[in-house]
Amino acid sequence: MMIRIFQVTIHPEYRDDFERDFNTISVDTVKNHKGLISCHIGGPTKWNPDDYVMVTYWEDEESLVTFAGENWNQAIIPAEMQNFPKSFSVAHYISNNSC
Repeated sequence: MMIRIFQVTIHPEYRDDFERDFNTISVDTVKNHKGLISCHIGGPTKWNPDDYVMVTYWEDEESLVTFAGENWNQAIIPAEMQNFPKSFSVAHYISNNSC
């Protein structure tokens, strides 16, 4: 199983629009892809008020290639959300077990 963690720091003036679109456009971008096991959205806390994450679990690397293409190590930002991020990153991990 593969874990994909997308982290984004937004421009705070776009918060309302970003939250709406992150919970619809971004989730819709991943939720119907073959090989997706689960998708979890995390919002800001008082220590990181402009940060959000999307953690997705995938069956295998092939599932990530199908979803994100050969350069699956790069973040996917939907066109209609290009103005929201101040910065972003994506990281991947192999899941060896559960807690």
